Amino acid sequence: MSKPLDTDVVVIGAGNAALTAALAAREAGAAVTVLERAPEELRGGNTRFTGGIFRFSYPSIDALSELLEDDEDLSDVIVEPYSSDRYTDDLERLSGGRNDPELTRVLVDSSYDTVRWLQSFGVRWEFARTAVEARSNDTGKLGLQLGAAVRTRGKGPALSETLFARALDTGVEILYESEATGFRFSDDGSLSGVEMTRGDEPGVIIACRAAVLGCGGFESNSLLRGRFLGEGWSGVKVRGTRFNTGEMLFAALEAGADRAGDWSECHSTPIGADSPDFGDLVLGAATNRLSYPYGIMINLSGNRFADEGEDFKLYTYAKMGVEIMRQPHGLAIQVFDDKATSLLEERYEHTTPFRSETVAGLADELERAYGQLGLTGASVVETVDTYNAAVQGGAFDPVVLDGLRTSGLLPEKTNWAQTLDEPPFTAYPVTAGITFTFGGLRIGADAAVRRSDGEVMPGVFATGEITGGFFFENYPAGAGLMRGAVFGRIAGQGAAKAASRR
Repeated sequence: MSKPLDTDVVVIGAGNAALTAALAAREAGAAVTVLERAPEELRGGNTRFTGGIFRFSYPSIDALSELLEDDEDLSDVIVEPYSSDRYTDDLERLSGGRNDPELTRVLVDSSYDTVRWLQSFGVRWEFARTAVEARSNDTGKLGLQLGAAVRTRGKGPALSETLFARALDTGVEILYESEATGFRFSDDGSLSGVEMTRGDEPGVIIACRAAVLGCGGFESNSLLRGRFLGEGWSGVKVRGTRFNTGEMLFAALEAGADRAGDWSECHSTPIGADSPDFGDLVLGAATNRLSYPYGIMINLSGNRFADEGEDFKLYTYAKMGVEIMRQPHGLAIQVFDDKATSLLEERYEHTTPFRSETVAGLADELERAYGQLGLTGASVVETVDTYNAAVQGGAFDPVVLDGLRTSGLLPEKTNWAQTLDEPPFTAYPVTAGITFTFGGLRIGADAAVRRSDGEVMPGVFATGEITGGFFFENYPAGAGLMRGAVFGRIAGQGAAKAASRR
């Protein structure tokens, strides 16, 4: 390299978590260089594959109105307040109480202010309306998911483009096809540089005074998935970027960083069985198949295996992929009747379903497709008949946990249990799509990476999916982007401060 590489703060990664760190460090006066492993056309990490939902606390719809564009109609929606206590309860409930209380407090308490901060950088917000106009039986208004009522306008791709544009406008340097591979430390233990391979040139050193790791987990590394998540996960499809393979996560551990979280767990959702092996930027988040609460799911033995109506989909989808992976061949089939047609997300339009005017006809179609894997049409018919007979009476309401349930099944369906009896009947094959891993680096409330002895690793910060301690077993939609931004902002500020002291 003809020009020596030197900066105040190196940010590794270029998704939402990394770029918020870069913006915060630059805002604090530091010179910042971002290392993006991907080529420019594939830049942006997992952010470009998201639906753009940010989960944050807010006291009222008035607080939301300060974020929204003038063309948003507030009169047509139901938006309940989402208090800090409710947000905290959701994180604790879905993680079985194993989430780090200090990190949770910072995430929750800083969430709304961080959303406003992103707005100051040009991020635009809108109600998270979907193609499903799920309306209340009582008011006729569109019911928005509690805590997940707002997303970035243009979803993940627009969020990514906005952050990149603002980073470049403020003087952040972005190096593409630049893969960080390790750290350099001075004799006193402080960070002195980051090693990287740039293009075809290995062993390049960029001198720096602080670094922020925002380069994701190891979900795109089949060997590491098999090692930590289990053998069946080696061949799972990846919803997002192919570049999150864990090298800098393990480089940090080798340098003395401590682990946090559960390394055997992950965020994995139902996606179309015909989805590509890695995320496709044209499809983005369109591979998700999340309307299962309004039908049933069966495995290739013809049996139901999960409570499809346990909770709203944005509280169950991140663990439902794990349930599907536990089934034969890691496959399942979502079955709906015509009553659910208007409730299916528009993402289902990317797949041609199996369709028939009768359950028996649909079962025959499925047997022709999956009989070699053990599925019989008779088992499908029997499961649908048994399910229909177990459905109890009540009023169906897609906006609330309506308590419309089955009785006598294992597992029961505890909400939105309607009989499957109105043709046409449709079936969508699904598999698991891994989004990110739950285990990662241990950080404190200051986003500084901790060593195994509890001490700070001088000059090294982390944010986003490379960190652990936030999510266990399950995850509420929108908390991932929010975590990345909250701790990205904190990490960037901390890195700038650490660099200024050197």
